[in-house]
Amino acid sequence: MTDPRARQPLIVPSVLPADFARIGEEVQALCEAGVDRIQWDVMDGVFVPNLTFGPDLIAAARPHSTVGFEAHLMVVNPDELLGRYIDAGCELVIVHAEACTHLHRTLARIRELGARSGVALNPHTPAEVVEHVLTEADMVLAMTVNPGFGGQAYIPSVEPKIARLRRMIHDSGLPVELEVDGGITDTTIHGAAAAGADVFISGSWMYAHPHGKAAAVTQLRTVATASAREGEAT
Repeated sequence: MTDPRARQPLIVPSVLPADFARIGEEVQALCEAGVDRIQWDVMDGVFVPNLTFGPDLIAAARPHSTVGFEAHLMVVNPDELLGRYIDAGCELVIVHAEACTHLHRTLARIRELGARSGVALNPHTPAEVVEHVLTEADMVLAMTVNPGFGGQAYIPSVEPKIARLRRMIHDSGLPVELEVDGGITDTTIHGAAAAGADVFISGSWMYAHPHGKAAAVTQLRTVATASAREGEAT
């Protein structure tokens, strides 16, 4: 079986740093920068100490995008919201393992509603939590910060877990993406890619890049590609 790291890495911006008053223009600018899809960090003020995007805002932004949307549901009752975010135009919906009493059922429900399913793990949550739901998951997200706010520092101690998840996915024979989210920059992406991640969320660093978002996307993709090859060789 071909190692999934041979695929081109996907660069996915978070819109948390965007100007919310110009969200349609912000989404269009990200598409023009060459991103692979766009992530919406949905926070309920309970599961995480922040409150962000409702489905109506995402639906209003959808016509401005030429790439897919993913909703990262950092909420205590994701099952109640799945349909609304899928109807808003999110082709991929990510739920937290820590928030789901019946994770297998929740992931299956996302697929039943017509979207791709993803499961996120907080930094402290072991990889084995998702071992028996990979058949229902299209993507696993390893958080490299504690969720809730943008601009946090990358936690390098998560990298062994990323490597463990990569081995689990490889052994399963399933086409499951492995995403990382939190503190991703042109420097930190190296360790995450070498460990086996193939989808990379970047927010604050991308928006602050001195040469603009397109340059940031190119730089991240270049470093991730080289780092993945290093990881395959070790």
